[in-house]
Amino acid sequence: MIQVTVDSVRISLLTQNRVVVLRDADSRRYLPIWIGQFEAESISHVLQELVPSRPMTHDLLRTVFHELNATIQHVLINDIQDTTFLARIVVTTPSRNFDIDSRTSDAIALALRADVPIYVAPHVFEQASVPFDSDDQQSPPIIQSASSASSKPPTPNTDDVPASSDDDLSLFRDFINSLENDEDDNKNNPNK
Repeated sequence: MIQVTVDSVRISLLTQNRVVVLRDADSRRYLPIWIGQFEAESISHVLQELVPSRPMTHDLLRTVFHELNATIQHVLINDIQDTTFLARIVVTTPSRNFDIDSRTSDAIALALRADVPIYVAPHVFEQASVPFDSDDQQSPPIIQSASSASSKPPTPNTDDVPASSDDDLSLFRDFINSLENDEDDNKNNPNK
């Protein structure tokens, strides 16, 4: 298993879809995962250390685990099937150990709240990760950060949709590169 951290939650400037970007510090590779608007906001709240006045769904779920004397050990992004990432929440109780099937975005949001590791199965990381080669930048400049978006975009229709083949990865890389070029063009020509 490869341990990753949540690098950022980003919004496509063109499509307004959200991506959570996971990072393996050892290999400087990123794993982008398309997620829904509400999951992106939930993850962003933790990254920005925002405390809601009332518990959000993932806060409630963490509390339920705690009250039932269950401990979340870690989450594992364990597979890709038909362009969808699959995840498991690994839990222990005094009487048994078990894992729970979960949407990847929900597992990540819960892991951040429970302060537990996020792991990716090696074959998933090999299949869907993207290298980041530039040594002079701290994060991939591919998509605008969710926290700096000027307005709330519409809810995307996709959740946890990765690139699942070399062709899909090529399309994803082309899309990411086009975002970078559009962003550079907009900086050079503010009238666009």
